[in-house]
Amino acid sequence: MKKEAAASAPSLRYLQMLSRQYPTVQAASSEIINLQAILNLPKGTEHFISDVHGEYEAFLHIMNSASGVVREKVDELFSSSVSKAERDQLATLIYYPEEKLARVAKETGDMEEWYRITLHRLIDICRMVTSKYTRSKVRKAMPKEYAYIIDELINTNYEYHNKRSNYENIISTIIDIDRAEDFIVAVCELIKRMVVDHLHIVGDMFDRGPRADIIMDFLTEYHSVDIQWGNHDVLWMGAATGSRTLVATVLSNSIHYNNLEVIETGYGISLRPLALFANEFYKDVDCSCFKAKFAGDDANNYTEKDKALAARMHKAITIILFKLEGQKILRHPEFGMEDRLLLDKIDYEKKSITINGVEYQLSDTDFPTVDRANPYELSPEEDEVINQLTNSFQRSEKLQRHVRFLYSKGGLYKIYNGNLLLHGCIPLTPEGELLTFRADGKTLSGRAFLDYAEAVARQGYYAKPGSEERQYGMDYLWFLWCGRGSPVFGRDRMTTFERRLIKDESSWAEPKNAYYTFYNDPAVCERLLKEFGLEGPHCHIINGHVPVKSRKGESPIKGGGKLIVIDGGFCRAYQPTTGIAGYTLIYNSESMRIVSHEPFEGRENAIRENRDILSSPVIFERMDDKVKIRSTDIGNELQRQVDDLKALLAAYRSGLVKEDHRK
Repeated sequence: MKKEAAASAPSLRYLQMLSRQYPTVQAASSEIINLQAILNLPKGTEHFISDVHGEYEAFLHIMNSASGVVREKVDELFSSSVSKAERDQLATLIYYPEEKLARVAKETGDMEEWYRITLHRLIDICRMVTSKYTRSKVRKAMPKEYAYIIDELINTNYEYHNKRSNYENIISTIIDIDRAEDFIVAVCELIKRMVVDHLHIVGDMFDRGPRADIIMDFLTEYHSVDIQWGNHDVLWMGAATGSRTLVATVLSNSIHYNNLEVIETGYGISLRPLALFANEFYKDVDCSCFKAKFAGDDANNYTEKDKALAARMHKAITIILFKLEGQKILRHPEFGMEDRLLLDKIDYEKKSITINGVEYQLSDTDFPTVDRANPYELSPEEDEVINQLTNSFQRSEKLQRHVRFLYSKGGLYKIYNGNLLLHGCIPLTPEGELLTFRADGKTLSGRAFLDYAEAVARQGYYAKPGSEERQYGMDYLWFLWCGRGSPVFGRDRMTTFERRLIKDESSWAEPKNAYYTFYNDPAVCERLLKEFGLEGPHCHIINGHVPVKSRKGESPIKGGGKLIVIDGGFCRAYQPTTGIAGYTLIYNSESMRIVSHEPFEGRENAIRENRDILSSPVIFERMDDKVKIRSTDIGNELQRQVDDLKALLAAYRSGLVKEDHRK
């Protein structure tokens, strides 16, 4: 793990400011002792998850169960004394306390006895999961209304008779005054809070699954989280900035996969303007190439009229999208995407198109709003409808709040405790060298390019509306979504045009960046880590984006253990390919392990039947010694605070700074 250079001695002015917080030798000394105690504790447990893609029920269950860790704690404590059925119920209670309590109350005769037994078991679990933290940290995590009582119960030594009597008296009182259910909920939430110290989301909360907004609501309330932007996150971020192209992309994708609930119900965005436009201009047009995809029994929930309208809306917005993309490509030759200008290459007489020297037959050339002489110009009606839709995205308070959260907690990559986290790739040439880009008169690659790309992406949201900087940032967000060389896209081209209009599937290929070949080479992985200032046996690249085909025997561990791909297929559409339903990478003080998850049968089934997600952990790297907080990024910051406080002590003792005993 990278060691940061020692900070220079603090200035006198800084020490005087620090003395306001620690006005005496005693105050500064007490804080030094407290910080040193924290530095010697085991590091907190980190969880890494990626590519959730709107699958909110499975994601929330994984978070409630801490990827199976909660059940491990239940079994560790009670496997020899409590039946499996009771352990199943106890685990489900921790995951969904309010819902499970309601069911138990209907099914159980003597609730007082059940409360008593359950409270004892929950306190035992709580004591176990809080034991690695300072009492102060645990107190801060407790619900305020029960903090004193929980603190007393988990820190009571049950071996002493007077303590045991007090312990039993507290539990009896909780039951007698009818607060057992509230208290159980509070303890369950504390257990879940303490099992995961920090959460990393390595990209792609949006698209595919039904309700990314519910996932985002959860994350905005989570106690400690960071996010690495995925290409689908960047897409929605760009739509929220007011990029008409990315609004059109979001809508085209969502209609195609019949995933409109997140738009209409989640974010309150009305699609009525698009429906009216589509019915006016595409009602008598062949839209068979633009039928929406319906999963499972979904198709039975829609009439033929509904399906026809969806196809018209899909075709209408997709043609608008192709035009807007063309405008961006023409406006930015530096993106190097001129070969993706396709509307002007259509031969309407032959119903064909030539792409990269190959002629393909088109399934559809009935485009009533395309001016063949000027194919990338929007019609007045198209311009009006995309402006209305874009305004709706910008006025969605919930979407704007979520996007602000993505900007505040996220970035293209993160270096954390010796690991490099990124969603897509570090662009490489076919020879395995860092791919170079021209920007602001400079040649950029590797970390410098990612830093530049992130800064421009932020400019797209935060620069003054209407300014050139804002417009360029919005255009750059589109480049990040689908551009050649984009670190979050990681492919040579996005073949939406081909997939919608050409039957020959050979045209659908989207060649991956060379990174996805070279990441199997340990030497290349080590070189990439070094590019980001990381060296050592326990440094890794942690990747999302490309699902691991575990069904075909592919391992998520690449590059001799230097790179871990954690996209295991949360999204149901990918599960037939992956063979599982997601991965969680867990990094605690003793090891790194990857947990594979089986498909989730649904929240209601989990609560009713005590069904859990089957999670299978595999340890792939053990630490040489138990990792202490002093060896982490947080530890480095705490050590700097200790050094500053020691400098303050020296200043007090030399008379350079005066104590203030009045505080």
